[in-house]
Amino acid sequence: MITEQCVDAERPLRRDAARNRELILRTAAEVFAEHGLDAGYDEIARRAGVGVGTVYRRFPERAELIEALFESRVDEIVAIAEEAISHPDSFEAISWFLERALERQVADRGLTEALAQLPKADLCAVGIERLWAAIETMVERAQADGTLRPDIAAGDVGLQLFVLSSVTTTDQPDLWRRYLALLIEGLRARDGQPRLPLDPPKSDAKHDLMCNIQGR
Repeated sequence: MITEQCVDAERPLRRDAARNRELILRTAAEVFAEHGLDAGYDEIARRAGVGVGTVYRRFPERAELIEALFESRVDEIVAIAEEAISHPDSFEAISWFLERALERQVADRGLTEALAQLPKADLCAVGIERLWAAIETMVERAQADGTLRPDIAAGDVGLQLFVLSSVTTTDQPDLWRRYLALLIEGLRARDGQPRLPLDPPKSDAKHDLMCNIQGR
């Protein structure tokens, strides 16, 4: 027997329902950032200006809402990476991607910290394949034209996205920009550069590495 809930899950959302879903996600991100992942649906509904029943219909289980938020975050970072690929300057594409992605990460630090409370097995794999593929494309382009040092791998670039997003203080919320500039200079290919110690992270370890950096 096909339940009404199953039919709803397979049916494309109407335009107004899709708008409500996005509104709930944006509002939930704000509420969770302020109050943690245990914040009530009633507060999310109140701020979003919808009935609490609407929130429950879209996300019957809290885990579904949290997963949707994480997927939305990853989708935003992937979109930035895919836009960077079209940049005519291959090295500038990497610099642009890191700066824009870090701006997004830092601006939503509250949600990042809230999501970091989750067990790492829950959501870490979501979207990582797409993000990794886009970064690999950027790295290959920049190495092909000789602007990116040859011993850099996609994992080196991807991990820095999560490392640098934590470099901030109350007095210097943009401190990460200083270390991003240092990183960018270190990525440039130059004659006579010594090879980096150790090998880059293996691709089959990317999920664990990225999730550990985020504190999951």
